Amino acid sequence: MSDPIRHLFGTDGIRGVVNSSPMTAQMAMALGRALTLLLRSGKALKRHPKVVIGQDTRLSGHMLASAVAAGIMSQGGDVFLADVLPTPGLANLTASTRADAGLVISASHNPFEDNGIKIFDGQGYKLSDESEASLETYMADPELLDRHLSEPSKVGRSYRIGDAMGRYVVALKATFPKAMDLEGLSLVVDCANGAAYQSAPAAFEELGAKVHVLASSPDGFNINRDCGSLHPEGCAAKVVELGADLGVALDGDADRAIFIDHRGEVVDGDQIMFLCATHLKRSGTLAKDAVATTVMSNMGLEIALDKEGIKLWRTAVGDRYVAECLRKEGLNFGGEQSGHLIFLDHATTGDGTLAALQILAVMKSSGRPLRELASTLSLFPQVLVNVPVANPAKAKKSPEIDGLVDDARRKLGPRGRVLLRPSGTEPLVRVMVEGENVAEIEALAKECAERVAQILA
Repeated sequence: MSDPIRHLFGTDGIRGVVNSSPMTAQMAMALGRALTLLLRSGKALKRHPKVVIGQDTRLSGHMLASAVAAGIMSQGGDVFLADVLPTPGLANLTASTRADAGLVISASHNPFEDNGIKIFDGQGYKLSDESEASLETYMADPELLDRHLSEPSKVGRSYRIGDAMGRYVVALKATFPKAMDLEGLSLVVDCANGAAYQSAPAAFEELGAKVHVLASSPDGFNINRDCGSLHPEGCAAKVVELGADLGVALDGDADRAIFIDHRGEVVDGDQIMFLCATHLKRSGTLAKDAVATTVMSNMGLEIALDKEGIKLWRTAVGDRYVAECLRKEGLNFGGEQSGHLIFLDHATTGDGTLAALQILAVMKSSGRPLRELASTLSLFPQVLVNVPVANPAKAKKSPEIDGLVDDARRKLGPRGRVLLRPSGTEPLVRVMVEGENVAEIEALAKECAERVAQILA
């Protein structure tokens, strides 16, 4: 079956520059109307559909949240406003309040000029491609939406959830072993001036850690600016300066994290996944002795997991595809090399703070630093080159690109990989080359990137 055609939705919701198509208040209102219609379709709801809305700290967050809320209420849905809350916190709140859907207004790691909208179903899972395609169909038919406007007496209401952040912190702490605390551990936490600027420090501190907080003064403009997961160097320097045990650099909506060891060195995301997977297996809690990750993860991870008797499932890029694989195959752990980690026993989506708590639990129980725990995995050299292009989607339909990739794969043979994919969140084509010889893969990646730029110019 072919993938449903989507134009607005990318790898992780709808995203773009604010007040430019598609990221406008008009689009947000239409999306709210379409979502309410989708929630009513095929269901005999005897009440107003309930939708929870959260946002990160961007200047445009309130504008877009207000617009989407207006669209929902105009179609007879009720909205519950959580204000600033990490994406995984919104997913958790959607499920715990038994809402029909949840939306978070965020562009994740992008600069403040951008914003986005991610949608969760009533269980806290990101919508399927099919549901997103249905939303686009409804949004493209204003007459259909107009026919379903509510009568004046049935317009929806708006409510504020005053303790949303507190509920999320309680849920985070509940994932940490009850017989354990974080006393004696020193952490540096970079909140990226984003959605977790309150919740992440609170969770670690309430479990007993000494927490040094960076980038926790959002002003609407400084989210992700020279901080967080995109710029972990500041967090790394502070770890060394303070002699901390661990650094945690979150992104703007805190659904992923980059981890820094006590020496101030970033630990590769695949090494983190290997550490978590093997710990879960040894504790007898790794479902079906298997994990899910994306096509971007290193060959070294696959080889090392196989030696540990752990099967690896690969998915398309995007933590929602990892989550879909986990559910379909009955697994409970997976993630992305970029720092999204999904512990399905505790959460329905990637969660940087939750992942940090699980890693800290391993460090605490073993008495070993993160570097020692993670160094058991040897990785193949991997080179990633981002190629700016006006229309990344053209890469999927270009015979020249297909031929380029085939030629590169033949050059590497069985001990290497070449992956070329359009970004779903930025105007880029990503070229990844992996193999045993650094000089060879660097040259091949450069050659491929130059040809992609020429082909798609």
